[in-house]
Amino acid sequence: MSDAPVSYAPSGGPDEVCSYEDTVAAYDPVLGLEVHVELGTKTKMFCGCPTEFGADPNTQVCPVCLGLPGALPVVNETGVESAIKIGLALNCEIATWCRFARKNYFYPDMPKNFQTSQYDEPIAFNGWLDVLLEDGSTYRVPIERAHMEEDTGKSTHVGGATGRIHGADYSLVDYNRAGIPLIEIVTKPMTGVGDRAPEIAKAYVGALRDLLRALGVSDVKMEQGSLRCDANVSLRAKVGDDPGSEAQQEVPLGTRTETKNVNSLRSVERAVRYEMTRHAAVLSAGQTIVQETRHWHEDTGVTTSGRVKSDAEDYRYFPEPDLVPIAPDREWVERLRASLPEPPAQRRRRLQETWGFSDLEMRDVVNAGAVELIEATVAAGATPAGARKWWGGELARRANADGRDLGDMGVTPAAIAQLDGLVQSGRLNDSMARQVLDGVLAGEGMPLHVADARGLAVVQDDGALTEAVNTVLAANPDLVDKIRAGKVQAAGALIGQVMKATKGQADAAKVRQLIMDTVAPEQG
Repeated sequence: MSDAPVSYAPSGGPDEVCSYEDTVAAYDPVLGLEVHVELGTKTKMFCGCPTEFGADPNTQVCPVCLGLPGALPVVNETGVESAIKIGLALNCEIATWCRFARKNYFYPDMPKNFQTSQYDEPIAFNGWLDVLLEDGSTYRVPIERAHMEEDTGKSTHVGGATGRIHGADYSLVDYNRAGIPLIEIVTKPMTGVGDRAPEIAKAYVGALRDLLRALGVSDVKMEQGSLRCDANVSLRAKVGDDPGSEAQQEVPLGTRTETKNVNSLRSVERAVRYEMTRHAAVLSAGQTIVQETRHWHEDTGVTTSGRVKSDAEDYRYFPEPDLVPIAPDREWVERLRASLPEPPAQRRRRLQETWGFSDLEMRDVVNAGAVELIEATVAAGATPAGARKWWGGELARRANADGRDLGDMGVTPAAIAQLDGLVQSGRLNDSMARQVLDGVLAGEGMPLHVADARGLAVVQDDGALTEAVNTVLAANPDLVDKIRAGKVQAAGALIGQVMKATKGQADAAKVRQLIMDTVAPEQG
């Protein structure tokens, strides 16, 4: 029987957790994030196979990416260029000389039984990225390295209840993804994060996604695996109340776990929070944390054990003999530095000024992940205020309720621009516009088509509207008397009755004006 420590799970059931408040009161979290970015190159990192997403299984493969005997790799120049751009944007030093290594391990989706990666000589290292937190403060995330490697294939486990290999009837492997260029961005251990560790993790991955999108090196579609985050979490005993104190920093780091392939910003935050509370329960019970990989389950919001985490020496790294070292020319590096786009933070400040948003409004937009969506919606013809109202209000509310990222709601900036235009033109009021949005989200088409199909339009016939107002006034003489007595708030009840009589198809502001114009001549 093995003497290896096991994680604490009473009676074989779900792992116990502590409350978050008790966790951060007793322990100091240390956070480390590894983000894998699939580059948007047309071909793979070491061969000429295409990289199109969604192709039929095993149709984008060749002897090189399948690791067949005698097949020799060749480095993708665009992949190297993208790696340098990423390193520069992350304020890293760019190596004057580096090389690839073989990372040896057996796994069914690794046809070569090794991954071509970089080990002790990455192309970019020692950088940082400032991220904006929800309260407007900034946290500087230290970057250890950004290195080049290739992606693995994809295993599909058929049968069973979890989609994992355990309990599956059989497994299928698609090697289309094997060999696609990856950049792995690794942070240094983040200490002193305290109870904001989950927030910082989410903010960092979001800021990194914005940066990579601005660079144009990846489509960063987390739902398709173009951007994947591995979250490393550990806890150590807490000394005092200041997580940044020298005494706290001298406490040894705890044993870490690595939650693999988390694929949404919301899930990054939830996974870090859960692992913190799980670690706290294990430690509080006098048990030992196992250094292992963990799987995140979006449906239940928990992690489960994967495999014992290997250390670097277990992979038996050695220099890749079939690839020459890379020595980026300094002039080339400086040309790439000069070509970098406007940094996202600077761009946000410029957009805020252009749109006329207050600091609080812009902060809400950033926290909702709506900057690019609003920018695209304004470019499609919407007013900045209208774009913010829909993305930062109604759609953000629905995304939060559904537990989804805003960009995954299934509505385009062009659709929101058209919806805003229907409101601005007076065709729809806000109530109707929300009904139209329901139709758009249900797949009924663009807003104009939905409005026509549902017969939604503000009543434009002044005669019909006046008649409805007069009918409501005649039926409510007591409310009319209150308005005449100066209690103008009584008009709200009358407006509501007119809106009901017109099935919500009246302009509330116009109804109010008609009511006041009708009652006002008799005021004394």
